[in-house]
Amino acid sequence: MTPLLDRSRLVAGRVLVVGDAMLDRYWFGNVDRVSPEAPVPIVHVQREEDRPGGAANVALNVKALGAQVTLLTVVGDDEPARSLERLLAEQGVVSLLERNAALRTIVKLRVVGRSQQLIRVDFENQPAHEVLVKMLAQYQTVLPHHDVVLFSDYGKGGLAQIQTMIQAARAAGKPVLVDPKGLDYGRYAGATVITPNLAELAQVAGAWTSEPELHRKAQALRAELGLTGLLVTRSEEGMSLFDDQGYLHQPAQAQQVFDVTGAGDTVIATVAAMLAAGATLRQALPVANRAAGIVVSRFGTATASFDEAFAP
Repeated sequence: MTPLLDRSRLVAGRVLVVGDAMLDRYWFGNVDRVSPEAPVPIVHVQREEDRPGGAANVALNVKALGAQVTLLTVVGDDEPARSLERLLAEQGVVSLLERNAALRTIVKLRVVGRSQQLIRVDFENQPAHEVLVKMLAQYQTVLPHHDVVLFSDYGKGGLAQIQTMIQAARAAGKPVLVDPKGLDYGRYAGATVITPNLAELAQVAGAWTSEPELHRKAQALRAELGLTGLLVTRSEEGMSLFDDQGYLHQPAQAQQVFDVTGAGDTVIATVAAMLAAGATLRQALPVANRAAGIVVSRFGTATASFDEAFAP
């Protein structure tokens, strides 16, 4: 490992994560019979588990690598918000939760039987304009105290003012990373790097029939948005970085894939932590690739530690 990327530099790095936080709730149980009321399995729940999800999982991934991290998000004034706050505090994540009684904290409830996810039930609603204005004011207050800003967009309404936030971060000289959502990538213009997967990129840039055509479309989108880099996650193919130098591809590391939940969170969190430590996008790429390979071998939202991500 080069001196630039040692543990002390990562520990000194400060990442501000802003976005749609949620609570991933799991009910694990046994499945022994089918319901007489409908052709569905009956799950006898034996164990319950809560994990930080969405932007909260991104923040947790940053912290697992050793960097300092603050999570700024909007939540309800409810039991899931309190559970989320407790889980983050236990892991050393500083959480700035803008609470609103009219908002329902996002919960993704997964019912698991025989090691298989049987159903997912989502609980959510859209945040009001007033609470987003308060979050923007808090963002402007804490922005100067961080080295990198990471926006985790899950399309839940928490980043309605992302363009204003990006402009403020760039004016302050902070690198900006965005995990994008939806079809309007214009709202991410001016960011340092965005990290779509192949399917998300195709929805915005259009389909391609060859690798050279993919390269042309990726570079055209990067130029249109004024990005330093476009990092495309490619599942079993690894990940590709398009930047001013051209193209850099990192093949996926051989792993038994158990669950891809949160792999994109791990990628962008690792890149953010590396940039906060003074690394370049190209230096961050292999570390992010290794970390993603680790988390997909685990069940549900997971993290990779410093020792795992930087293993020789």
